[in-house]
Amino acid sequence: MNAYVVTAARPTGFGALAFGLLLGAYFALLTLVSGWKFTLSQFSEFWFYILPLAGGFGLQIALYTRLRQLVHNSGESRKVMAASGTTSTAAMISCCAHYLVNIAPVLGTTGLVTFATQYQVEFFWVGLAFNAAGIAYIGNKLWKATKEHALCAHA
Repeated sequence: MNAYVVTAARPTGFGALAFGLLLGAYFALLTLVSGWKFTLSQFSEFWFYILPLAGGFGLQIALYTRLRQLVHNSGESRKVMAASGTTSTAAMISCCAHYLVNIAPVLGTTGLVTFATQYQVEFFWVGLAFNAAGIAYIGNKLWKATKEHALCAHA
């Protein structure tokens, strides 16, 4: 089997898993709060935000996994900081937080729910911006590590 295929399989698998888990969390939380029919309608209305958020998170995980492989294989330190996909999750969940109004009086968070409702699209954009920053950050680290690894291999 080709060495590149073996090297790319693990990061791709972890990225796909992260993509699926984030979408699963979105569907599970929204279904729990508002029901399946409503979840599908929300997804059909905001899919063009939700899929890129989940995809960006999956890409960050894939890049980080590849970076970690490269750093581990080169014998360098494992102290590599990577951007988190937490913002992606928060943006997807907060976009629909206004539907928590059903239970907000119990939780005492009516003001927060109103805020989330008013700015749900902005939350999506913030999540996408954090995704882009995370991808750029990890991609830059991976690019530098790949160059250093190539120099070590030729030395």
